[in-house]
Amino acid sequence: MKFLLTGKQGQLGFELQRALAPLGEIITIGRTECDLSDADTLSTLVRHIKPDVIINAAAYTAVDKAESDSATAFAVNGTALGILGNEAAKLGGLVVHYSTDYVFDGTKSGWYIETDTPNPQSVYGQSKLQGEQALMNSDARHLILRTSWVIGAHGGNFAKTILRLAVERESLNIVADQYGTPTSAALLADVTAHLVRQAARKKEVFPYGLYHVVAGGETNWYEYACTVIEAARLAGKPIKVARDAIQAISTADYPTPAKRPMNSRLDTSKLRETFGLQLPEWRQGLNHILQQILSTP
Repeated sequence: MKFLLTGKQGQLGFELQRALAPLGEIITIGRTECDLSDADTLSTLVRHIKPDVIINAAAYTAVDKAESDSATAFAVNGTALGILGNEAAKLGGLVVHYSTDYVFDGTKSGWYIETDTPNPQSVYGQSKLQGEQALMNSDARHLILRTSWVIGAHGGNFAKTILRLAVERESLNIVADQYGTPTSAALLADVTAHLVRQAARKKEVFPYGLYHVVAGGETNWYEYACTVIEAARLAGKPIKVARDAIQAISTADYPTPAKRPMNSRLDTSKLRETFGLQLPEWRQGLNHILQQILSTP
C-alpha cells in the first residue's frame, strides 16, 4: 500500500509513521510541503502521489485562535476534507480522518455515541464538523475517528504544559468541571493501523464510517493535572508547586475565547464491538508517555 500522511510533525503524525511502517510506503507531508488551505495545491499533490490510503492527521487545532481566524480553520478542517475525499474517490482510495469531541455541545449527561446530534459551540468544533460532513458527502471510502484530549511523547500537549508550569509556579488553578478521556497518540495510531489492515483485506465489505476512539475511563482536567504532577514528583523532578497549592476551579473561573464542552466523554462501544478491540484505561497510556517525557534530562 502507498500512504499519504498529512500532519507529519504533530504528535499523532509521529506515531502514525511508526504504526503504518510495516504496511507499506509512507509519503509524509507537513505545512512546508503542502498548505491544506490551498485547494489547488492539495488536489495536485494527491493526483501526483496517487495514494491507496490518505491519512489526514493534520488540523487547525488552535482552538481559541480559530475564533478570530475562522477562514483558515474552515479551510484546513473543513474544505480540505472534501478535496481529499473527492480526489481519493477518483483513485478508489481510502481516507482516514480524525475528528473531535468539540463537535458536541457537552450538555449530555452520559457518554456520546456516534448517532448523537452534533452541536458545536466553537469555530474549531464547527470547522471539524464541516470536515466530517464534507468527507461523508464525497464518494470516497472513509473512516472518521472521533477522539479527545490527545497526548503523546512527541509534540505539545496538556501534560507537557502542566509539567512546565509545575516547575515554574508555586500555585496552579485547574478546571475541574470538564470531563473527558486522555487518549494517547500511540493508541490512536495502533487502532488506525489495525483498521487499515482489515480494510485492505475486506475492501468491499469492510464497515467504513464514523467511530469514536478514546482510551477507557474518564477524568477531569484537575485530576489529570494532579496525576501528571505527582508522577513527576515521584520521578524526582524539581516540582515547585505544593500538593495543596493545586486548586480546582470551575470553567466560569477560567474564561476563554472558545467555549469548551463540559462533557467530552465518547462511547466506544461501536468500535469495540465491530472490530473486537479492547481499549486500555487512560492511565496506562499516560504512564507510558510520562516515562518517556520524565526520563529526558
